[in-house]
Amino acid sequence: MIRGARILVLGFGNMGQALVKGFIENGIQGGRIHIVDPSENAAKLAKEMGLDYSQTAEGITRPPAMVLLAVKPQIMAEAVKGIKYLASETVCFLSIAAGLNLTNLKAMLGEDARIVRAMPNTPSAIGEGMTVMAHTGNLAFEQMALADTLMDCVGESEWVEDEALMDAVTAVSGSGPAYVFLLMESMMKAGIENGLPEKLALKLAVQTCKGAAALATESGETPDVLRVNVTSKGGTTEAALNTLYAEKFPEAVSKAIENATKRSIELSK
Repeated sequence: MIRGARILVLGFGNMGQALVKGFIENGIQGGRIHIVDPSENAAKLAKEMGLDYSQTAEGITRPPAMVLLAVKPQIMAEAVKGIKYLASETVCFLSIAAGLNLTNLKAMLGEDARIVRAMPNTPSAIGEGMTVMAHTGNLAFEQMALADTLMDCVGESEWVEDEALMDAVTAVSGSGPAYVFLLMESMMKAGIENGLPEKLALKLAVQTCKGAAALATESGETPDVLRVNVTSKGGTTEAALNTLYAEKFPEAVSKAIENATKRSIELSK
């Protein structure tokens, strides 16, 4: 199904480019992808990648199965005016704009438009993303399957039935990479303060986080079990964890995600 799908991409910035690259790597022919973006850089990249391109969506003769909405949230309302006419039972809109909920999107595209709201995170740029999706409830099974398959091209995907959960999703996985980067940054800084060369401290912090994530993925064990497995009684890990607990590290993470969830709710109003 994915190889035969025709896709229109509105907006060809960093995330749009990352997604299209993933689509092509997973079998979609460049000629089936149409880029709509007025920038000269988008035109140049589309040509280099063998994609169809136009500055606007006027006069598109072959309606797409999926329209990827990859423009910034603040310009979405204006940007979709030129593609609103595509709304039909056979066309699905897939939005990756943070902060725009399905109600917002229906107001822009029409009450009967078939819409998927997706929240990918930045590791999607290297095919290691996590995307969670919600939809308007009027999609055909094939449209849900296509949305799922497309987002799986850049990592893994899941659906939620209750769109309200997307705010917590944003707080955990959408903003989540920044928390991991802060942990890496803090580990690196502490390593340097304890005598490690900067280059080595950076490598240790990054590879340790990468390896821990891989172990959590492949072992089948939950994080709490893995934490217990690596913690020897009276050892160095226990000493470090006792400090993190004393400094209320788990509570700080919980509060951070709570505040990010609240902010996501505020931004979607």
